[in-house]
Formats: sequence, C-alpha cells, structure tokens
Amino acid sequence: MSPSPAPHTPVEGLAIADQPSEPVSDTAHLHELIASVCRDERRFLGFPDHLGLVVGELAPLLAMFADHRPGPYSPDAVAAATRPYEEAVMEYFAALAGASAADAHGYVASSPSEALLHGLATARRRLPAASVYASDQAHYSVARACDLLGMNRVNVQSLPDGTMDPEDLRLQSRMRRGAGAVVLATCGTPLRGAVDNVVALRTAAVESGRVHVHVDATTGGLAAAHSDEMPPWSLTHGADSITLSAHGLLGLPVPAGISLMRRVQIPATTAGITVPDRSVVGARGGLPALLLWTRLRSLGRAGVAAMVSRCQDVAAYAEDRFEGAGARPERFPGSLTVTFEQPPTWVVDKWHLTHAGDLAQIVTTGPLTRTAVNELAIDLSVAGLEAIA
Repeated sequence: MSPSPAPHTPVEGLAIADQPSEPVSDTAHLHELIASVCRDERRFLGFPDHLGLVVGELAPLLAMFADHRPGPYSPDAVAAATRPYEEAVMEYFAALAGASAADAHGYVASSPSEALLHGLATARRRLPAASVYASDQAHYSVARACDLLGMNRVNVQSLPDGTMDPEDLRLQSRMRRGAGAVVLATCGTPLRGAVDNVVALRTAAVESGRVHVHVDATTGGLAAAHSDEMPPWSLTHGADSITLSAHGLLGLPVPAGISLMRRVQIPATTAGITVPDRSVVGARGGLPALLLWTRLRSLGRAGVAAMVSRCQDVAAYAEDRFEGAGARPERFPGSLTVTFEQPPTWVVDKWHLTHAGDLAQIVTTGPLTRTAVNELAIDLSVAGLEAIA
C-alpha cells in the first residue's frame, strides 16, 4: 500500500496562527481571490460557471441559521420559516420532471452527488439484490456512489452517439435474471451530453425481474425539459427516481442537487422512518433551497425556458463554427454540450477545455456567447493549419 501523501504547507500568509488575525487583511485576501477567479471567467469554456444571482443583495442570508433536519414535507419547528421556500422549489422541479408535488417527493440536497446517493439508496431499498446497470458514459460519481452503498455495478456499452445500448443492457441483465435491475440512465452524459431513452432501457431490462430506473439528469435535465428533441427521459416517461441540478445553468454561488422519486414506489415507513425523512444526511443547510427559490422567482418559468433556448442557440452556432474550423464537432440534439477533436495543448490551456481521450468539449451555459465561440473557432482553425504544416 502506498503511503499517504504528506500534507501541504499552507500558503504564506494564510496559515491559521495562535492569535487572531487582522479582519481587514483577511477580507483583502478574499477579495483578491474573488478577483483572480472571476477575471478570466469568460475563458473557462469547458463548463463556464457564472453567477446569475446578485449575490451581494443576498448576503444577509448568511447571518441566518437554516437547518433542515427532515424532508421538506415534515413538520419541524426549527425550519418552519424557510421550509415553504423548499416546498416551492420542489414543486417546480417535480413539474419539470413530469410529476405533481402530490405524486413525487424528495428534497434539495447540498450537491448532485448527495442527490444521486439518495436515489440509489431508494432503489436499493426496493431491490436489495439488484445490480446497478450504468453505461460506460455515466458520470464517475455513479461508481463512487455504488461503492459507498455496496451495490454491484455492471458496465453497459454505449452506442456511437453516447447513449446506453439497450441490446447490451438486455444481455447483461439476462445474465442476472431474477435479481431485478437498477438501471442508471443518464440525461446529459458528461462528455457528449447524450440522453438515454428511459422507455427503451426499461423494456430491455424486464427479463431480470423488477426494474427501478433512476435518471441522472444533473447535466441535461433543464435542457431536456425545455426541448422537443430529447428522447423519453423523465418521471413522465417511466423513471422511478431522478437527480436534477441547476446551479451551473442558473448561476448559483453554491452547489445544489434535487432528489425526486415517485411516492407510489416507496412504502410509507421503513424501520420507523417515514418517507419524507429518508434524506442521506440527518440535517441539511437551507441556503441552497433559498438561493434556488430566489433565482427561479427572478426568472419565472418563461425566463428559464428562454435561457435554455439561448444556450441551445449558442451550442448550435458553435457546432457550425467548429465544423468550419475543421474540428469535426458532434452534438446530441438539443444538448448544450458540443464535443470536437481535442486541439493542441495551447488551445486547451487557453480556454480551460474539458477533455477526455481524443475529444474536447464546451458547454454553452453561463456567460458563453457567440463572441467567445468565434474566438475559440479561430484558434481551432490556426491549430488545424499548424497540424497540416
């Protein structure tokens, strides 16, 4: 076993000393950090996070302790004042995923990874002997969640467009007939932005016995909900549980995950724990729900739809420009992700591109505009000419 790495020495001036520091000096440090991170934000095209909220106006929220102990639908005096905000957020996302608040339950998690853990833990309660069938294009957090929960993960091949291959799923689940299947579909794969067909995958796995379909829609859920080009992906289409996220596209200063599942799939109680109290953690911060509520209220349903449409327009524009630059782009219909041949290191480093294997990508969220796409396309053209020379 390799030894644990030695801890890093704190950067000079940032170490926590015996005596209190000067507040003014520490505030200056933090302001420098903010300035350095935000200065070149437009060049982070791999996944350009942004702040859609006017965060300064919401700073007073940091002075309030919002501790959400059970789920958003349980009576709790501690969170009585903030709980209605989380309920409103959950109602919005339930409708987005094709269900009413009466048909689905869940909560606002501190991150998409926590929401994924909640969804898979729910599936394991229903089908304790079932394996998790996930494609080779699924997010790496799926393997981590299966390991934490002690669930066997079966790797399913993907098709050229990045979606899970229903025929390979059929073969893999048939080998474990009778144990049931937890099918982990993806709505917005990390590299290609592909969307798995929930109906086709459920049909492919039926020979294994009972089937629970969980959809990881962390990356592509908002786009899919506002697009007619996507295949069946949501609770409407037969999913049993779903993970959503919105902090990247909506522009929040903190991560936030949404865990949703059908009420009819889960018994009313298990070991004395009622349905709304089955969150992964015993206590949750209320800040992500409040920030989500603020951002969604500021946009409205029409504003979110318009934002997604703008991002899809930029993605389609990028696909066309990169084609002209000879970068061989690909884009799943309706996706905000555009993949293309990985350019030389100087282009990857300049634009902070996400890449894997021989492919790189951009995700057209946040501040990414046609202007930035044009500048990257020029660099891709230059790189192509250099390769020929």
